[in-house]
Amino acid sequence: MTLQPEPANADWAPFGRPLFDDPGTRALSRVGVVDVGSNSVRLVVFDGAARSPAYFYNEKIMCGLGVGLAETGRLNPRGRERALNALIRFARVADGMDLPPLSVVATAAVRDASDGPDFCAEVADKAGLKIQVITGEEEARFSAQGVLLGWPGAYGLVCDIGGASMELAEIADGRVGRCVTSDLGPLKLRDAKGGAKGRRAHIKQVMEQLKANMGPQRDRLFLVGGSWRAIAKIDMARRGYPLAVLHEYRMTAKSVRDTLRFAKGRDLEELRALAGVSAARIALVPYALEVLTRLVRTFKPKDIAISSYGIREGLLYEQMPQRLRDRDPLIEACRFAENKDARLPGFGKTLNQFINPLFKSAKSSQKRLIKAACLLHDVSWRAHPDYRAEVCFDNATRANMGGLKHSERVFLGLALLYRYSNKRSGSRFDKLAGLLDEKRLKQAEILGKAMRFGAMLWPQNDTPLATLRLYPKKKLLELTLSAAARPLFADVAEARFLSLAAALGCDTKIRYEKAHSGK
Repeated sequence: MTLQPEPANADWAPFGRPLFDDPGTRALSRVGVVDVGSNSVRLVVFDGAARSPAYFYNEKIMCGLGVGLAETGRLNPRGRERALNALIRFARVADGMDLPPLSVVATAAVRDASDGPDFCAEVADKAGLKIQVITGEEEARFSAQGVLLGWPGAYGLVCDIGGASMELAEIADGRVGRCVTSDLGPLKLRDAKGGAKGRRAHIKQVMEQLKANMGPQRDRLFLVGGSWRAIAKIDMARRGYPLAVLHEYRMTAKSVRDTLRFAKGRDLEELRALAGVSAARIALVPYALEVLTRLVRTFKPKDIAISSYGIREGLLYEQMPQRLRDRDPLIEACRFAENKDARLPGFGKTLNQFINPLFKSAKSSQKRLIKAACLLHDVSWRAHPDYRAEVCFDNATRANMGGLKHSERVFLGLALLYRYSNKRSGSRFDKLAGLLDEKRLKQAEILGKAMRFGAMLWPQNDTPLATLRLYPKKKLLELTLSAAARPLFADVAEARFLSLAAALGCDTKIRYEKAHSGK
């Protein structure tokens, strides 16, 4: 491959031409959704029209609309007042952002309460917002679509737990299948009659009914909802897990049992401090743990993944054209970041083509990460030079991007760290090193140093500049420089080339093309 500017008709395979600036998707560049739940009311404004959009604005208010619903059949009066005030505020915030009309949905509490219709009418009158009260099956579908926004190829069982209900949906081949709803929400279980024994019997009975409706679900279990995320945070604390990112955090049936034992008998305030969640949320965790334990025992999933994407992301997914849904969320997000923040938008693709000969035998999943790294290689240039390496690492490991396992986040972060630093010793990476094996550590170093060298040969006009070629059996790295590239291959560029060769364990050979006479 040759390091040169991108022609207008360049091949974009396998990811396709970027869609974030396409007229058909620009309408999604700023979308606001509101989720009126049994426990909380949240406004999220998505930005970017990318396949993995950024959270431009995110505000949650714990209202407790569903507190006491099982006993009274009505919305909690104090919760209703708080929710109304929150929705009035959200409407004003949206007006200030000049957003299109907000998409507002309400779930189990408003759906089940006898005064739910009256609450919706009051919201329409005082906040000017029209609430769509969705069924339990619709709630399951939206949550499953949220998971698909983060994992386009996901398959398995999605479980969304709210305050007053729990939904299940199956996903496969990018589509949502069967959906069911139940009353296994922690707020309802807390108010259930019969004490702990009666509650556990009820959970078991309902779970068996859900299994009968859904059939065998032995693939991955995706957990959506605040109570599941709180449990994941406790599991992280119990394990001393080094990466505090909930999305794509993995658990097993054994870790669920271990966390149940860990939490039992502990003071809720202690658990709240460990998990870093609100008092209202932690109060529901013991009931959610009972549900999760029975859920895992009943369906026996092969593994468990936490999804930070749920009903709100599902509402955005609902508005996406299919051609955008089909895109890789990681690549689209990286393209958007490059276009917005890089000094030379579009060079990431050229850089990727230049270094590809080093990774001919890489699997498609690895080439995807290489592509993402090249797109992100220059988006943190505004950081102080002394801190660019760590800023790049932090951005990659903690950024809100879908389609990334935790190990892939760390790999991407380490490669970008090497893009700006020849060494990683003393960096923040050290505590995350255990998430990668030695082979992956070396691959990240090679990728980073390849980008570090390639960035020195910026394109000029339409003139081909340089070509890399790797001979693994000969342990030789060959660089061919055009006449136009010779002035660019000065001391620093040469040092970076030699550093790349050392990482590959190769000798080097440099070839120079002759200048064209123009005759």
